[in-house]
Amino acid sequence: MRKLKKSSSKGDSRTNLSFRMNVLFISIFILFSILILRLGYLQIVKGEEYVLEVQRTEEVSVNTSSPRGRIYDRYGRILVDNEPQNAITYTKFPTTTQEEMIEVAEKLAKLIEQPTNRVTLRDKKDFWIMKNKEKAYAKVSKNEEKQIKAKYEDEKEAQMEIDRLVRERITDEELAELSDFDLEVLAIYREMASGYNLSPQIIKSENVTAEEFARVSERLFDLPGVNTTTDWKRVKLSSLAILGRTTVPSKGIPKSQLNYYLARDYSRNDRVGESYFESQYEELLQGRKSVVKNVTNRKGEVVDTITTFKGEPGKDLVTTIDIELQAAAEKIVEEKLLQAKSAGGSSLLDRAFYIMMNPHTGEILAMVGKKIERDPETGKQIIVDYSYGTFTTAYEVGSTIKAATLLTGYREGVIKPGTVLVDQPIKLASTDPKSSIFNRGGRIPMNDLTALERSSNSYMFQVALKLAGLEYRYNMGLQIKDDTLLRMRNGYAEFGLGVNTGIDLPNEFSGFKGEMDTPGKILDLAIGQFDTYTPLQLVQYISTIANGGYRVQPRLLKEVREPSKDGKTLGPLIEEVQPKILNRISNTDEEINHVKKGLRRVYIGNQGTARSVFGNTPYTAAGKTGTAEVVYYGPIREKWRTHTITLTHVGFAPYENPEVAYAVVIPWVTTSNSYTSYNNQIAREVLDVYFELKNKYANSKISDQTVNKEILPSTTDEKIDEDTEEQMVNE
Repeated sequence: MRKLKKSSSKGDSRTNLSFRMNVLFISIFILFSILILRLGYLQIVKGEEYVLEVQRTEEVSVNTSSPRGRIYDRYGRILVDNEPQNAITYTKFPTTTQEEMIEVAEKLAKLIEQPTNRVTLRDKKDFWIMKNKEKAYAKVSKNEEKQIKAKYEDEKEAQMEIDRLVRERITDEELAELSDFDLEVLAIYREMASGYNLSPQIIKSENVTAEEFARVSERLFDLPGVNTTTDWKRVKLSSLAILGRTTVPSKGIPKSQLNYYLARDYSRNDRVGESYFESQYEELLQGRKSVVKNVTNRKGEVVDTITTFKGEPGKDLVTTIDIELQAAAEKIVEEKLLQAKSAGGSSLLDRAFYIMMNPHTGEILAMVGKKIERDPETGKQIIVDYSYGTFTTAYEVGSTIKAATLLTGYREGVIKPGTVLVDQPIKLASTDPKSSIFNRGGRIPMNDLTALERSSNSYMFQVALKLAGLEYRYNMGLQIKDDTLLRMRNGYAEFGLGVNTGIDLPNEFSGFKGEMDTPGKILDLAIGQFDTYTPLQLVQYISTIANGGYRVQPRLLKEVREPSKDGKTLGPLIEEVQPKILNRISNTDEEINHVKKGLRRVYIGNQGTARSVFGNTPYTAAGKTGTAEVVYYGPIREKWRTHTITLTHVGFAPYENPEVAYAVVIPWVTTSNSYTSYNNQIAREVLDVYFELKNKYANSKISDQTVNKEILPSTTDEKIDEDTEEQMVNE
């Protein structure tokens, strides 16, 4: 019995345990089923609603303004700076209505003076519609509205067509109902509406008075979305045009580049570089904006603001320009230009150019362009900066390219160093004789160095004939090889003539290639009176000879730096730009050095064409003069096809170890046969200044070193605000 009882007790225990386990498993199953059903409900039924709520509470990035990087000359003298200025901004929230924005605009209009010159006719019509909705839409009949809606399936397209009809039917009298106050409100409103949600939009930053700033600051509690802050105004301390310009907030991003900049997180009214150096290095100069994240609730209301990045100014850029040398060169060029203009036969003369470059590094030390214009208001003669003309305009440059002609002849094997030819008038069949200026009728044997010294046209003509596979004979016919022109141009291109130099500025021009309508034009090409070249191409060409045959890319950027931390020394160096060699000319060192001897004789030889100006220099130098007889195709169209003379000059110094190369171009200097060698005078006087400044800098311990470079004061009191009207040039 005891055994039976024990067996029965064990069976009951097993039964109870099994029952409890089943209950536990069923409970777990039910709980997991409820959890799965709940998750399914949340994901399937409520999923979209919760995603929207998460989106409503996510953080939105907001950009604010930062100052652009400063621009310095090679010695740390500031060329372009920033000045802080008061600004009034508006931030539109996702829940803000049009009526609320108009209300804020009306309040602001009573506190500030807002210019209305940017308000368009379309703006006025849209604003009139907002103020007179019933009267406006009554201009479209119910029948017309019905027809339009039947024509357009999309409701938005139909409304756009109705709005277009309403605008067309608004009369001038109705627009005249808008008061001056209404227009000021409109001017404010259009700025408010031009931005994105949660992104501060500048309403006014130009000429905000202290009184306006204070009035708005005191009433911010009554002006939702409005804020008073600091903006930055771009100020140039030099009139040098190649430094470029930036847009102003009232203009913002140019329409042609709007999509490009918006894709790079710019705002519509951001300043951007719109020309030359400011444009070329926009990405470096533009600061990184501070980023503020607005946390919004499901109603679109901002509940918190968090600054995640404080922003930073743009990088400071050190240029290759020596602004003191630049200013001296500008003064010299201006003086010579005005002297030449006051001489006889100068009706076509209106410009002059000068460039100085380090032939080994490509660093531009001075880039001068001056142009005579008429003041549209006074009608008086004025001089404007035309420095960009040094690489955007091209001219026949005459004999300055004769060194390239000789080196091309050496390369092609048609002459060699020391080759003697007879300078004589070149008479081809059915053409007038072509001769050297110093020899209109005789026969003078000379070698290549004398040909450079005396600037023999005849010698170069014969080199061109040899390149064409011909030997000169009196009254000969001219049947040249098909590839002659190409080979000559390729030879000049090795020096940078007729091709882009690679300057780090936009809109470089490579020059015009003359039309080869007669074979005899190869003779003109050989003396620089056929194709046109820019002043910058000339200085790259002579630099290539000066440095031993390497065509170096010219540039204006020397260093990229962090912003200055103390305002006394330049910021830490990020990058020092290195020279870039574009090609090596196809000549031997012996050939190049031989030509350099001829260029030296131009300056000091008994018959050198520049001896009278350079024969007594306290330093050694070499170069080549040029006088091109050209046909005028300048801005005065009624004077086209007038015969005139262009003066040029190229050179380098010191002769033994060149530090600088330079080029002068004075187009259309005279229509007479009498002229002064202003080209040679400019070259000498600026070169004198270079060596004077070199000594001055050494004595003053002013250096273009990269370590601990001190910020030096500007060399001028000149100050050009960003909103100063740009001087117009009739090119």
